[in-house]
Amino acid sequence: SKVIQVVVYKSVSDPEKLAAYAVLARPAMEKAGKVYSKGSPFAVKEDGEAVRTIVIEWESMEAAENGYNSPDYQNALKALDNGAKRAFMYLDAD
Repeated sequence: SKVIQVVVYKSVSDPEKLAAYAVLARPAMEKAGKVYSKGSPFAVKEDGEAVRTIVIEWESMEAAENGYNSPDYQNALKALDNGAKRAFMYLDAD
């Protein structure tokens, strides 16, 4: 079943590392999945915060894991090098 990946940035300690990561991460994820939305929300409700958020739909959890573990994405993670704290989660899309 389809899986939605949500990554919420809790804090960014090194904007330069984040920028280097972003240059590599988007093409790596687009190879294996589809980037639906990225950036900071333009509106939030209740106790929400306008923080950088990424949402990707995958055909399956296996596809999501393959995308995460791909050499291209692993190189992106090396570039990020703990430059940001993120909440990284998967939701059932069905």
